[in-house]
Amino acid sequence: MKKLSIIFLLTISLGGIHSASAMESVVESVAIGCETELTNYCSQVTPGEGRILACLYAHGDKLSGQCEFALYDAAAQLERFVGALTYLANECNEDLGTHCAAVEMGEGRLAQCLLDNKAKLQPRCSTAIDATNLQVE
Repeated sequence: MKKLSIIFLLTISLGGIHSASAMESVVESVAIGCETELTNYCSQVTPGEGRILACLYAHGDKLSGQCEFALYDAAAQLERFVGALTYLANECNEDLGTHCAAVEMGEGRLAQCLLDNKAKLQPRCSTAIDATNLQVE
């Protein structure tokens, strides 16, 4: 499998990975940090498909420092998460093809496959799993 494909597969299969709670934390931080802006500017926006973020972006010149920081912090956390996924995908590329090729994407199944086969994985993949604290909920 190509590295880009693996990154895509891992990203799609995030549903059950430990990071789901981290994502909820990011969303909650923005909701708290931008509570005033969400109430004043975005209360009529239907959540989903990035509409709330688009609303905040549209009112960017009116955001408080607290809201700007919450958005910046959320972006930084997401960037670290994507970096960890990229690292994991690169280090486990061969093992995913060898041990998890038949595994259906989604709901953390690829991550679970890696964890289930950890004893058989190449050392670099095992190290990446430990370094990223890969877990499935």
